[in-house]
Amino acid sequence: MFRFEGLDIWKHAIVYAKAVYQVAEKFPKVELYALADQLRRAAVSISNNIAEGSGGTDKDFSNYLDIAAKSTLETVNCLRLAREFGYISQDEERRLYAEAEILVKRIRSFKNSLK
Repeated sequence: MFRFEGLDIWKHAIVYAKAVYQVAEKFPKVELYALADQLRRAAVSISNNIAEGSGGTDKDFSNYLDIAAKSTLETVNCLRLAREFGYISQDEERRLYAEAEILVKRIRSFKNSLK
């Protein structure tokens, strides 16, 4: 087993990405290669950066965790745009926003434990 596979933050990021993908599936076809794609890529980037960072030094890992947290924030921005454009409901945005807040806090807390 690789180091990242045992991390709760990585597991949480996978669950979050799955939820984001389910929401992005509802976007209109015109957004398939635009906002929906950007949202999906940002969501996948979270777990990818946790996984990639886990293979290096704690200093390197810390930098990758920063990128993972920033990717989470990017999903929040994309979700806001999706709501503004009427692609998702306010409840969907709120639910994923709350999950993003928890995920960012967990990523930052884990990062602090590396010091």
